[in-house]
Amino acid sequence: MLLYEMLGRTSKEYPDNKAVIWNGTVLTYSEFEKQTICIASWLQHNGVRKGDSVALLMPNCTPFLASYYAITRIGAVAVPANPLLKPAELEYIWRDSRVKMIITTPPLLKGVQSVLETIPGIQSVVVVNSQEELPVGYTSWDEVSTFPATQLHNENLSEHDCAVIIYTSGTTGRPKGAMLSHKNLTRNVEQVFAAIKFSSQDTILTVLPLFHSYAATVCMNLALASGMTTVLMESFIPGKVLELIKNYRITVFPAVPAMFQALMAQPESAFPETASIRVLISGGAPLPVALIEPLERRFGAPVLEGDGPTECSPVTSLNPLHGTRKPGSVGIPLPGVDIAIWDDNCDEMPVNQLGEIVVRGDNVMLGYLNQPEATEEAMAGGWYHTGDIGLIDEDGYLFILDRKKDMIITAGLNVYPREVEEQLRSHPAVQDVAVIGVPDRLRGESVTAVVVLREGCSVSERDLILHCRATLADYKSPRSVIFRTSLPIGGTGKVLKRLLKKEMEMEASM
Repeated sequence: MLLYEMLGRTSKEYPDNKAVIWNGTVLTYSEFEKQTICIASWLQHNGVRKGDSVALLMPNCTPFLASYYAITRIGAVAVPANPLLKPAELEYIWRDSRVKMIITTPPLLKGVQSVLETIPGIQSVVVVNSQEELPVGYTSWDEVSTFPATQLHNENLSEHDCAVIIYTSGTTGRPKGAMLSHKNLTRNVEQVFAAIKFSSQDTILTVLPLFHSYAATVCMNLALASGMTTVLMESFIPGKVLELIKNYRITVFPAVPAMFQALMAQPESAFPETASIRVLISGGAPLPVALIEPLERRFGAPVLEGDGPTECSPVTSLNPLHGTRKPGSVGIPLPGVDIAIWDDNCDEMPVNQLGEIVVRGDNVMLGYLNQPEATEEAMAGGWYHTGDIGLIDEDGYLFILDRKKDMIITAGLNVYPREVEEQLRSHPAVQDVAVIGVPDRLRGESVTAVVVLREGCSVSERDLILHCRATLADYKSPRSVIFRTSLPIGGTGKVLKRLLKKEMEMEASM
């Protein structure tokens, strides 16, 4: 199935349902689909053809959704990017994907213009919600979104065609463009829907950034395929989140753990108006086990933790809504997704034995753009190698211990940071923590914990080390604890451990 066919089916079934609410403006499903056809017509009129890449650089807004569906409707490829990226980072992505056109917003124009000076192949820029006269070569969103609908040339489209290229966070070097087909994306929608029966009566709050695959699938594609209403937030503000949950009677709230932690820091008196929530979804980073019970109690709804990399569209596993939910686990494989644990020789590991998590299914990417060697390495044996270390228990539940590349080797012994982080988070004074390996001449790496304390709490380095040694082997316990007021968080809610490591190395060399 193609993405626009999925939307067309929903708009026929629920034409008058509210599809998108943004800053108080509402579009029904029939209105939203008509707008995507107008935008697609403008794109084709202005030379965008099948296989051409169009960049999306904007915060969460209705034009993001409409552009995404218009671009993919004519067989072009949407290339979303984090609005927080610097010009040099954008230049790499847009040059690598041979972007032909950019759709952006006025606050980001300065950065876009500096990139245009280095990439002459970009033909035009569409600017959303501009109140000022635009330079030659720039087009206002009003002109694009109201362009007369024409007959679209999309008869040669296949579900195997690339629809979206999402660039990975680049923790191991330059970002890689994961090419996701219509089939990858629509199958993942079907897979998640089979696990959580969303309904046309549901309303989902979308504060997760739509440039990220988690939000794109759960908050956009799945919502639009189910007839749900999606309420868009441009940025995460805890008090505003609770206000929107109350005002729009939100029933589904996906977030990352850092967002849930920030919400739990709000006064308890702010939460009685969240009774409409029927399910919370956590992904994007490990959910601290100690947070689950208080979170469910505060919202009065179950928390479903799931997982999946961008390369898998991205959802691969989820704790079931109706069934056993295991704290610390990212659940069971979605229908149609195979997950296994392999050793370094690509042999499957027994139950409860650690190894690399590998995945296969219709949701797995076409490959990395312009990187055949990286694609071959990632897809060795016909399975996608996630780079995560984990195990599958006797009930088929997946537990992720850590990133393979985040594993610390100290005196020849493997230490998985998440195991240490969970123990440190169980201390009442600890709010957040990141455990990293710091170069050590004697041991190779030394286990180091970077800790953020709860407001008004204090604890010594020695006490936290002893707290770990009470349940962990001495070699796993931190040899040093560094106290900070905050941890560096990326745009997808993950702690930037590579940045912490770099800071530690710089401090050590001074």
